[in-house]
Amino acid sequence: MKLEKLKHTDSGNFFLLAGPCVIEGEAMAMEIAEKIVQITDALQIPYVFKGSYRKANRSRLDSFTGIGDEKALKILRRVGETYQIPVVTDIHTADEARMAAQYVDVLQIPAFLCRQTDLLVAAAQTGRVVNIKKGQFLSPEAMKFAAQKVVDAGNDRVMITERGTTFGYQDLIVDYRGIPVMQKLGFPVVLDATHSLQKPNQDSGVTGGVPELIETIARAGVAVGVDGLFMETHPNPREAKSDGANMLPLDRLEGLLTRLVRIRQTINAFDKK
Repeated sequence: MKLEKLKHTDSGNFFLLAGPCVIEGEAMAMEIAEKIVQITDALQIPYVFKGSYRKANRSRLDSFTGIGDEKALKILRRVGETYQIPVVTDIHTADEARMAAQYVDVLQIPAFLCRQTDLLVAAAQTGRVVNIKKGQFLSPEAMKFAAQKVVDAGNDRVMITERGTTFGYQDLIVDYRGIPVMQKLGFPVVLDATHSLQKPNQDSGVTGGVPELIETIARAGVAVGVDGLFMETHPNPREAKSDGANMLPLDRLEGLLTRLVRIRQTINAFDKK
């Protein structure tokens, strides 16, 4: 993945997209970014800070959506400038693409919107890297059409993210066969180790999750050879304003990434034999 400000690209490690689900305030964003930068620099993991400036896909009308678009986007830009790292955020409509591109380095297409042609084309035309999350309803093979829309719009800076496939009404499952299938399309493939563990469509109107399996999902992805990992993390997931049920506590991130790097190093050494 070619991104300005992306360090440690020659380390042989997976790259990491990580941060809070949604920007709740500047202090929180800076705290998370500083901690992850320290960890990823020590482990030589290429790192992209993730934060949604607004959450458009919510179960209930009274769910938290954000602190204001411009305010949150300015915080994202400040994070990138302060720590000299690239930043990724979601967009939801074609009109948002140009606005968000002024503040961030990567535009992320939410899974539910991955077939929206106008959205993909608008993201492509900004020239930013476009990370397309695979819809829970799509096969890995079908993602070639979403990626091709971006390429045909004049932008080959594409990533594809696996985030689980619908398994009944209230569960997701990760089919790891899809990772090499999507890698054959010629784009980096990311595994979302937190949203893949969501429990959607709960009676409470709040999405559930099984965060105790984040390490299981991530280990398997690294073993399969995924190019990057996506994780949402928070100092106190129970107090997070969005997706707290499937986020990794920030104080557990260093240990997890250390173990994942060891798996990648072992695989790299084996592949050289």
